[in-house]
Amino acid sequence: MVSNHLYTQDLPDPDLIFRTSGEERISNFLLWQSAYAELYFCDVLWPGLRKLDFLRAIHDYQRRQRRYGA
Repeated sequence: MVSNHLYTQDLPDPDLIFRTSGEERISNFLLWQSAYAELYFCDVLWPGLRKLDFLRAIHDYQRRQRRYGA
């Protein structure tokens, strides 16, 4: 299987991928592992990210109904 040959083979797949900068794409980041991850996009650039921005992402994630691709 492909996943057995990845650097992340011993790590769990992400539940949430948080993307800063306002770009609404994942740029092939963790492409294989992110099949069922929830995506959150934030307009703030990484150096300016505040605790409030992070907490908004967590709150948004908590309100979602996960469907795992369905």
